[in-house]
Amino acid sequence: MLRALRPLVFYPTFLILVSALALSLVDLEGFTRVTGGLNDRVLDLFSWLFSLGSFYLVVLVAFTYFSPLGRIRIGGEGSTPLISKARWFMIVLCTTLAVGVLFWTTAEPIYHLHAPARSLGIAPGSPDATLFAVSAMFLHWGPTPYAIYCVPALTFALAFYNLKLPFSISSSLRPVFGRALGPRTADIIDALALYSLVVGMASSLGTGALTLLGGVGHFIELERNPFTLGIFVALIVATFVVSAASGLTRGIARLSNANFWMLIALLVFVILCGPTAYMLSLGVEGLGTYLQNFFRLSLFTGEAANDPWPRDWSVFYWAVWFAWAPITALFLGKIGRGYTVREFIHINLVFPSLFILFWVSVFAGTAIYLDTASAGALHRVLTDGGVEQLLYYIMEQLPLSGLTSFFLILVAFISYVTAADSSTDAIGDLCTRDFNADSDEGAAMPIKILWGTLIGLVAWIMVSTVGIEGVKQLSNLGGLPATLIILACSLTLLRWLTKPELLQ
Repeated sequence: MLRALRPLVFYPTFLILVSALALSLVDLEGFTRVTGGLNDRVLDLFSWLFSLGSFYLVVLVAFTYFSPLGRIRIGGEGSTPLISKARWFMIVLCTTLAVGVLFWTTAEPIYHLHAPARSLGIAPGSPDATLFAVSAMFLHWGPTPYAIYCVPALTFALAFYNLKLPFSISSSLRPVFGRALGPRTADIIDALALYSLVVGMASSLGTGALTLLGGVGHFIELERNPFTLGIFVALIVATFVVSAASGLTRGIARLSNANFWMLIALLVFVILCGPTAYMLSLGVEGLGTYLQNFFRLSLFTGEAANDPWPRDWSVFYWAVWFAWAPITALFLGKIGRGYTVREFIHINLVFPSLFILFWVSVFAGTAIYLDTASAGALHRVLTDGGVEQLLYYIMEQLPLSGLTSFFLILVAFISYVTAADSSTDAIGDLCTRDFNADSDEGAAMPIKILWGTLIGLVAWIMVSTVGIEGVKQLSNLGGLPATLIILACSLTLLRWLTKPELLQ
């Protein structure tokens, strides 16, 4: 296995992860203070870049869709798809949504309802705050984050399959920068992206274990201790490692299929048993507000009025999406073979955005309705119990609460595993020497197992001893280098827009 490793990609991230773990155990307060200070500094200095960069990528995808480049087939005219369109869409949707779509699409609108952007002059709890909350959700979860994923994924897919370049993020930069990207530079770029994703997965896994433990606690009394947390972490890790090790067409595709239909079942249940007319009407009205204010909110940094809302929410989201995007893009690009660029944009941006806009309308609409009807009860649950408790509380207000709460735990588990197995798949391929479009899927298997185990171990130790806030901050710090990488990748896409014949 060691011979197959790309050492400059694997070891820096490995050592940073272990060092961060050790430092947090020795001095948690100092570790959190330093990482938090660095994170705040990055957001203060580069809010404009995160906001402008994400907006630019939305515009770039739109131009690409309608350009002659849209007719180019990934892999060449004779290439065959790896998977069907239906499976492709399910995998993309479940890879990008993860467990956040369950819990944050009910919690975030309540935050915005009670604390909207100060500089916009919106009274908390007012009808304007309601529309602001829904439109902010559409901004943070709709086309913009999918554009952040879509641009590097599409660029990599064309470089990997059409130009036969290596399985590396640097392959997306080579058509523009050429020989300036030597092997060591390529390794450094891949290592930066790997660091952002691996640390993010560790913090996400820790949060997922706490969420599942809290859900199971609704049914049986469970003490929160290292042993119980270890059981949940081990179960999650074992499942996503086995799925990633099973390959794309078996483990990942089947798990995504199950995850998709479970999400649909939950969506249909809330539509039928929740405030149907209210949620759908609010969704339509919120969509109008989102479209009306799209340019303003996309480029809203809060600098003029010294308003912290954009930095705390929009800019923070862009940093997180950017941090996860480079390696997620490798996986999304890898499964796009055999389809045209326009079809790629359909599956990776248009259809997922439509799904999430409808999902937000249903779940955010239900949360806002229940909070308004109960004089802020959901806001009190959110303040006292945290994000992970709110959705369970909402389910308790609907029929069949015992059954749906149990189902919610299962959906949360599968949702995290589905997102993690695709990331693990890309991590393994990225760390494998000479991996290319013709390589055997099993070549990176030992590395995938190693990373899955290491991520699980770090997550377990952190949540069992000192918490995960420091690791979250480390993950967010990866947003800046990842943003620069993705914006550099966009230069390649711009070049192909003007000269699509380079891909023929």
